[in-house]
Amino acid sequence: MINKKIEAYADRMSTPVDTVLDELEKETYQKELRPNMLSGSYQGQLLSIISQLKKPRNILEIGTYTGYSTICLAQGLAVGGKLFTIEKDEELRTIQDKYFKKCQLEGSIVQHFGDAKHVIPDLAETFDLVFIDADKKNYKNYLEMVYPIMESGAMLLSDNVLWKGKVTFDEGRDKIGEKIHEYNKHLLAHQCFSTVLLPIRDGLSVSIKNKKNTTR
Repeated sequence: MINKKIEAYADRMSTPVDTVLDELEKETYQKELRPNMLSGSYQGQLLSIISQLKKPRNILEIGTYTGYSTICLAQGLAVGGKLFTIEKDEELRTIQDKYFKKCQLEGSIVQHFGDAKHVIPDLAETFDLVFIDADKKNYKNYLEMVYPIMESGAMLLSDNVLWKGKVTFDEGRDKIGEKIHEYNKHLLAHQCFSTVLLPIRDGLSVSIKNKKNTTR
């Protein structure tokens, strides 16, 4: 999506991630079939900085994968805060547990395994930061499920919102690209949120839940 030289320069001019995250990235590429699902160092640092600025009490992450983004987001938790993360594939628990423990975050992270559409309704908490990075066809459903349990002024981060450029259809039509395009339009028109779409990596939308739309 971005000139490779510019992308490499931006990465070099950004603070390096923790060595444990480097280990996690290497192990993911060695053992998992779709390692490109990993957030990576550049986006990971952005997630970490956003979380540190927000200092959330409760974070909800939809789509844990091997836990890279989970660790980055957890770095900004307020004292005593919790990150609740949902992953459909329970076989990923071993690698998640290994690196959460290495980062000494196991006490701050609550793991849920299963279909997020079934897990979210059972959550008793409200959240001041939500990260959506799961099956793209359900982004719209996840949005509608999470905004009532988001605090006034909470942040919503949505990953892969450019879908390799296919949201513009210049690169050919793609079913997932169409779903993401629908989600982007829905989020932009949503009265509860103000949104900016950042063209970094595969696209990241940053949204704020407007204070006038407080539901709790």
